[in-house]
Amino acid sequence: MTHLVSQTGGARRRFLLSLAALCMAPMARAAELLTFDGLYKSNTVLGLKFADRTLALKGQTVRLRGYMAPPLKPESNFFVLTHEPVAICPFCSSDAEWPVDIVVIYASKTVIPTNFSERIEVEGTLEVGSFIDPKTGFVSQLRLRDSVFHKL
Repeated sequence: MTHLVSQTGGARRRFLLSLAALCMAPMARAAELLTFDGLYKSNTVLGLKFADRTLALKGQTVRLRGYMAPPLKPESNFFVLTHEPVAICPFCSSDAEWPVDIVVIYASKTVIPTNFSERIEVEGTLEVGSFIDPKTGFVSQLRLRDSVFHKL
């Protein structure tokens, strides 16, 4: 009987120690949510200045909510996320006004476009600074790489 009690007590101790170790382990951090309003500190004739928080999150996984702009082609591995819905492809019309607050999204797989008025949330690795895409020549200031998205 004492042998059975000691086995039960030992199992209980191991369980409690395991539970304590789990509680003390660092919690997996959820990706930080960025907002379009918080991406830049200023936008003047001297150019864009990134917000301190944007710079601090460079290279980290972040989330951003917005709208998928109409793509250049039906299926590709990137798209442009805008703060407000954009009904026409800015690349397809010379007089279209391209919004200042955009982020280029490089998806982890081929993107099937959503309706331009559907709000989405994108999660990916934040890149900050001027970049020229070698395939398209598109210039961007902010990008999310290896991104996934879902409709809100």
